[in-house]
Amino acid sequence: MPSVRTPATKRGVGYWLRQLWVQVLIGVVAGIVVGVLWPGTAVRMQLLSDVFVKLMTMIVAPVVFCAVTLGVGKVDSLGRVGRVGVKSLIYFVVLTGLCMGVGLAVGNLLHPGTGMHVDAASLSTTNLPKAATTSHIDLPHFVLSVIPTTMFSSVTEGEILPVLLVSILFGVAIKAVGPAADGILLGVENLSKIVYKIVGWVMRTAPLGAFGGLALTVGKYGIGTLHQLLILIAIFTVTCLVFILVVFGGLLRLTGLSLFKLCRYLKEELLIVLATCSSEAVLPRMMTKMENLGVSRSVVGLTLPAGYSFNLDGTAIYLTLSTLFLAQALGIDLSLGTQLGVLGVMMLTSKGAAGVPGGAFVVLASSLSVVGHVPVAALTLIVGIDRFLNEGRILTTVLGNAVATIFIAKWEGEFDSSQAQQVLSGTEKVSAAA
Repeated sequence: MPSVRTPATKRGVGYWLRQLWVQVLIGVVAGIVVGVLWPGTAVRMQLLSDVFVKLMTMIVAPVVFCAVTLGVGKVDSLGRVGRVGVKSLIYFVVLTGLCMGVGLAVGNLLHPGTGMHVDAASLSTTNLPKAATTSHIDLPHFVLSVIPTTMFSSVTEGEILPVLLVSILFGVAIKAVGPAADGILLGVENLSKIVYKIVGWVMRTAPLGAFGGLALTVGKYGIGTLHQLLILIAIFTVTCLVFILVVFGGLLRLTGLSLFKLCRYLKEELLIVLATCSSEAVLPRMMTKMENLGVSRSVVGLTLPAGYSFNLDGTAIYLTLSTLFLAQALGIDLSLGTQLGVLGVMMLTSKGAAGVPGGAFVVLASSLSVVGHVPVAALTLIVGIDRFLNEGRILTTVLGNAVATIFIAKWEGEFDSSQAQQVLSGTEKVSAAA
């Protein structure tokens, strides 16, 4: 049953404590306090965060399969599916290039690594995560990784792109078969109800996941370990915030929506992402909320999951800005032509960030090995603060994919603006699943 917003005059303490975002916020504050006062104990709280993230990751593949299959299987025309896919890819490429250009511009303007005078000969890859030195991301590897071993393994292995491929094929096949496949389509629709019920149960553990994630971060790293690298964190964070306000805010204005109202609508998801550093943990809820906002199911099913691999806005800014930071720290001068070459390489390698252990950090290592101008060992300079950089990366990316979904839906004419305005203003009933 849908839930109706309670009038403000009747909202007591009990009402607020039942709100998931309030519970998550309490978990965040408690995690920070434990991390500061009892860092040794706080580090052991990682189990809570890991359990929550694994539970959510467990359910991502079924959610994507059901949403995409239903979105494609119920669409009026397969040509519409193709249009949405093409428009999404165009949007993703343009935004990725823009993000990387912003990273280069900020790095050249502010020179965050200048003055560190690090000797490249003194660096070693010994302390780097194994994935950063053993994983290599290139176009053939990326293309092959999209194709699962079997149709069923795409769901069991949990990688988004293989699930997306199989779901699209399955939905197209249902559409092509016609009425004979109506029973299968109904079965998938009923399965989706079960899957979203499980999502609702798992989400109740989000406050514990938020507590564990923040306790680990503060207890393990602490502010005292950052030293001069704080400047890189500050520059990256401010860059992401300005990008969100200017670019995302501008795109939303074209759709008639407010960035701040959207952030308020997604406050629970953004808090969970901030605490757990996992974007996949909120994908099922993001899909539900985008539909509640007035985006058609077919656009949500195609654009949002694809964005998790093709529209990594925060990662794109991070890749070019970090590359310039490392080059400046080592005293390596990268010409404009070289920087543009780096941007071109990273336009490809960044598409493999999702589904790779270590994500953006591994992609940065792979990109540096391909470009060759900055040694991979230079990553030892930022490995200790990568968790902090990941906060900005992942928040920008999650919010960017929400904006992309709304923008593509508006572009395709499959966005109910009046419903979105009512939902964001609090005058529309919102599904309990959201």
